Amino acid sequence: MTEKQEWQHLYMLLKLAETGAYNRTAKISTEYLAKKLGISQQTVSRYLIELERKGWIGRTITSDGSLIKIEPTGAVELQKLYSNLKILMEKAYPPSVTLEGTVFTGLGEGAYYISKPDYKKQIVEKLSFEPYPGTLNIKLTSDYDLKTRQDLEAYPAVEITGFQNESRSFGLVKCYPAIIGGKVKGAIVMALRSHYDTSVLELIAPVCMRKQLDLKDGSKIQVEICTIL
Repeated sequence: MTEKQEWQHLYMLLKLAETGAYNRTAKISTEYLAKKLGISQQTVSRYLIELERKGWIGRTITSDGSLIKIEPTGAVELQKLYSNLKILMEKAYPPSVTLEGTVFTGLGEGAYYISKPDYKKQIVEKLSFEPYPGTLNIKLTSDYDLKTRQDLEAYPAVEITGFQNESRSFGLVKCYPAIIGGKVKGAIVMALRSHYDTSVLELIAPVCMRKQLDLKDGSKIQVEICTIL
């Protein structure tokens, strides 16, 4: 089933709930639903059949309409929708943000840091993947992307704690799970001490992102950043 069909089914379920079918059996005609939704009776009938097959509704057809009640499995779907909307409306920050930038060759400092066993071990434990030995660097340029990147500083993050070895100390690194280029699951890493300013994103992933996403310097790419941890 496509995402579009899933939303069509949820919308139909919501409209059935509005007519009283959520916690009792309601008599509803396809003609009434068609007018309420602004679609054909044929489409309404098809959606009802599909909802019944999924087990989201129970339905008995009569001569003057259908007796319909939303089943427990359908109620669960409505509760999920409610919870998601509640998060969106009440959170002080969005569940995810998307930034776009241009790929460029960095200084190699990211590869140096994530190669450190103390960092790598924490990344595996807290982000659930072993990072490829290198980062993908993205330059942000638009006012929207730069402002959104600055706002990110205030959102909760996965924290990779610093450590000290014989020669120097290594600072805290904040991470945000991300989907790079719509395909690769990885993370943004924001070191407490870095040569880059907030116009640069450093990304890590379990694969070589340049190869996996066919990227080169100058390529534009979008990164969806998850802020609900």
